[in-house]
Amino acid sequence: MLSSEITPMILTYNESPNIRRNLQTVTWAKSIVVIDSFSTDETLEILHSYPQVQVFQRQFDSFAAQCNYGLEKITSEWVLSLDADYVLTDELINEIIALPAESDVNSYSFRFKYCIFGKPLRGTLLPPRNVLYKREKAIYKDDGHAHRVWVDGNSRMLSAYIHHDDRKPLSRWLWAQDRYMVIEAKKLLETPESELSFSDRIRKQKILAPFIILIYCLILKGGILDGWHGWYYAFQRMLAETLLAIRIFEYGKL
Repeated sequence: MLSSEITPMILTYNESPNIRRNLQTVTWAKSIVVIDSFSTDETLEILHSYPQVQVFQRQFDSFAAQCNYGLEKITSEWVLSLDADYVLTDELINEIIALPAESDVNSYSFRFKYCIFGKPLRGTLLPPRNVLYKREKAIYKDDGHAHRVWVDGNSRMLSAYIHHDDRKPLSRWLWAQDRYMVIEAKKLLETPESELSFSDRIRKQKILAPFIILIYCLILKGGILDGWHGWYYAFQRMLAETLLAIRIFEYGKL
């Protein structure tokens, strides 16, 4: 079975509210590689409580650089690349375990359900991602504040979901979003208009984007049916787009 040749790779920095729930869903793996950016909370203590976890520390410069460094520490054929706030569902674990060891597929894409305080929402802005792939076929590249893995060869989508369930406090979320939006604003302003996606062109307009994202999350993605959890997510995404708009205004005045 393919699962015997998979090493989960996880990036951490002060992830004590999340990392235990993440690790509990990958204990089936023989080895788990964690790239830590010198956490100062209880993250390292939690990591060392799992015998199959190998921790490597590296000063953070970009997500792509951290992931490529992690790939160098893995010897298995396959890598399961996870954020510390990802939680594999039982259905997805079973689907991974059932994958054949011999196949012409080099990567598998997973879909996400965004969670608010543990409750999965009906809709999300998170697109599917290549999360499980052959190590020797992969390389990471930065994409704005985020990062993408490029994998040569055939890819397939799995049917089950990963839960994106971040339990860090709002203050930490705001700190991270502000850092992300500095990078995202620079990307939007420096990329030629013809190379921007339709959604990025809307985001670059500043004024409309926060209100569009609010309506999109509540109405088109069905967040209004999720009660206060849906409103929380919609306001969270609206706030993130507002931070981006402020940063674009700011750079325009420099």
